[in-house]
Amino acid sequence: MEKIVSGVIPPVITSFDKDGNFDEKATREVLNFLLPHVGGFYPTGTYGSGPLMNNAERKKVIETVVDEVNGRVPVIAHIGTANTKDAVELAKHAEATGATAVASVPPFYYKYPEGDLLNYFRAIMSAVKIPVFAYNNPGASGNNLTVKMIKTLADEGLAGLKDSAFDLVTFMKFLTGVDNPGFHHIPGTEAIAAPAIQAGAVAVVSGLANAWPEIMKELWDALEGNDGKVIGEAQKRVIMARDVMKSAPTLVVCYEVLRMRGVNAGFPRLPYSMLTEEKRQDIKARFSEMGLKF
Repeated sequence: MEKIVSGVIPPVITSFDKDGNFDEKATREVLNFLLPHVGGFYPTGTYGSGPLMNNAERKKVIETVVDEVNGRVPVIAHIGTANTKDAVELAKHAEATGATAVASVPPFYYKYPEGDLLNYFRAIMSAVKIPVFAYNNPGASGNNLTVKMIKTLADEGLAGLKDSAFDLVTFMKFLTGVDNPGFHHIPGTEAIAAPAIQAGAVAVVSGLANAWPEIMKELWDALEGNDGKVIGEAQKRVIMARDVMKSAPTLVVCYEVLRMRGVNAGFPRLPYSMLTEEKRQDIKARFSEMGLKF
């Protein structure tokens, strides 16, 4: 299997207006701001507010992202839902729209036995010809994907795994336990980017890259340069920036920082709300102390 994606991949935010309607113009502006620094996009996932939208809205977002990107970098459309029928519908639409690949968390809210989870992914894999990724996010989905399950799916054609267990040990178990040629291992957090990539990950999905793609690009470039000291300093800088991002609801901070940087990012969708002016200024001051300019 040839490499589908590489580098820094923002789980790109979806822009809304104050009334909660999809803001296509703002979304296109965010995409163009990020494009020079990234190796792909992962829309309509957690940061992309996928679970806050209905299927028709999610389809419109994917259409917009694929159109604006226009083949410049890969687009992995997140199509995970709480039920198999909707996930398959979204996967087929993403393929027809021109997405590079699709990805899905396990169906969420309810707890499912292993066989049901496997069949959920099998249904998606059977529905499309483009690559399919599994997305392990037990904290959000409530259903944990195991090494055994991913190995089973990889043997059946699964293209890769985005792992957001936020644990390097868990990531390494997937990496060593699923060693199929060409299988794409991708950490779903910048927190473990350096060790994960050094161990064999092909890319990193980074929420931080929504707001500060340059920092993540610096880390990726350091990893490609294979200079241990430079890599260590770049990863520490990423962690420092990540800590500031997480001093408030991280998704909301992405919109706020982009606005501070002169990008019309629109608004998050309710029930999320924008930050207080006091919190905005605190975040701006902390980033400024890191030498980051607005």
